[in-house]
Amino acid sequence: MPDRVNILGVRVSLIDMTAALDEIDRWIAAREPHYICVTGVHGVMESYRDPDLRAVHNAAGLVTPDGMPLVWLSRLRGFRHVRRVYGPDLMLAVCRRSIAAGYRHFFYGGTQETLRALEASLLRRFPGLRIAGSLAPPFRPLTEEEDAQITSRIRAAQPDILWVGLSTPKQERWMASHVGPIGAPVMAGVGAAFDFHAGRKPQAPVWMRQSGLEWLFRLATEPRRLWRRYLVNNPMFIWLVLLQAAGRISLEP
Repeated sequence: MPDRVNILGVRVSLIDMTAALDEIDRWIAAREPHYICVTGVHGVMESYRDPDLRAVHNAAGLVTPDGMPLVWLSRLRGFRHVRRVYGPDLMLAVCRRSIAAGYRHFFYGGTQETLRALEASLLRRFPGLRIAGSLAPPFRPLTEEEDAQITSRIRAAQPDILWVGLSTPKQERWMASHVGPIGAPVMAGVGAAFDFHAGRKPQAPVWMRQSGLEWLFRLATEPRRLWRRYLVNNPMFIWLVLLQAAGRISLEP
């Protein structure tokens, strides 16, 4: 497994996109079931507040530095090779690589309309992409019977890669509790990537994503839903990171 760095108790993988793709290839070749937490400031702050969610992150096969602040912190600690492994980009990179490898993809999350648009978009972009299936769960807690049916359906499709778009922290908890029963070598929680690639939500320009300003774009497009995530979490994250650097707080993974 790639080395990791402790950021507020979350062990963030010291990787770039190539390293992430190589690790995914290894899991599929070995048929080892793992899940990937694609994590930025929001995921780290949720984990800081919730030790159980922190444990979910730290049990993941990879915790990718999805946000530029995590990349910058990794580099400040001497790991200059770290690059952003952004969920929507990871999905495209894996799809591109999987054409030759023949990997089978399953999509879980969103709505039926979003999933249809997502599949059509990916097939246009990657002709020959093997889609094993997709499923939009109800927007409410599942009954035990419903959960068993969903697990059985996904397992029967035998995907190599299960993409989960349920938003943080719901998708991380779901992956951790289903990684064994479903048995897919790769489960990746990619949040809004379904909506972005389906054309349901606008994506920030590349320059904003690379300069750490994607949060500002998303806040401007969804202020009522995201104001607390960015206007409360971001300043608190900076303060806590400074306390951790000064040795004033100690959070063990």
